[in-house]
Amino acid sequence: MSSQKKTITRVIESPQPHWVGDGFFVRPLFADLAFQREISPFLMLDYAAPARFPPSDTPPGVGPHPHKGFETVTIVYDGEVEHRDSTGAIGCIGPGEVQWMTAGSGIVHEEFHSRAAARRGGVVSMSQLWVNLPSRDKSATPRYQDIPGKSIPEVSVGGGVVRVIAGEFAGQRGPASTFTPVQVWDMRLKAGDKTTLTLGEGDTALLPVLQGRVRLNGEREIAASRLVMFSHAGEEIEVEALDDAILLLLGGEPIDEPVAAYGPFVMNTQDEIRQAIADYRAGKMGSL
Repeated sequence: MSSQKKTITRVIESPQPHWVGDGFFVRPLFADLAFQREISPFLMLDYAAPARFPPSDTPPGVGPHPHKGFETVTIVYDGEVEHRDSTGAIGCIGPGEVQWMTAGSGIVHEEFHSRAAARRGGVVSMSQLWVNLPSRDKSATPRYQDIPGKSIPEVSVGGGVVRVIAGEFAGQRGPASTFTPVQVWDMRLKAGDKTTLTLGEGDTALLPVLQGRVRLNGEREIAASRLVMFSHAGEEIEVEALDDAILLLLGGEPIDEPVAAYGPFVMNTQDEIRQAIADYRAGKMGSL
């Protein structure tokens, strides 16, 4: 018996890009869906398309800022991004590499182009996904997962690949450790490549198209800088690349809890948000 397809429920063209600090010119691909329960367990996604930066002795980026109650997933396509946080973790990720940071009970971090890359100048491109944590894990000890490219399984799809960062695709399991069932697949397809993605019945399924054009379920063409949202019902999504394309598959078991978000804090209630702000101001999330 064949599986039922997940049907397209919404296609969103991303708003105009904006600067995050002076290092990342990003499109907020979730647009008005950001922080809404219908896309749980995901919260938001910023995509910085390839942009060329001149050589500089001062690395562009984002200075120290806090997070609490969720996780950030940073995927680099071009350039290098350096991370430093209040747990003492320091890392530098380049093309094809991933940083998975659990803010949990609270963390302060900064993100800049690497010093070496800034001195050289060149193209930088990356995406950053925010993944919610259930209430039971919002006080988890902060941690940092540095995921090198060589540790990410690749499944060939025609001339392209699906890189399994989290979850499982075609028998390959991603290296990221997650608190709830989550699928994050970095898809680099060549024109003409076709594949079927299988997700859980009832799971959230989102497909941000970062570059190129694709045809989904054999019927609808989607251009770049768009987010495709699918039904929770069904299990399969058919993808055909019409151009060379870069996209993400984001799937996951919904967290059936209220979302209270304010800036860098994501909790369940406004009282918890106020407490998070007080904790940060009192230095309880550490410092750099």
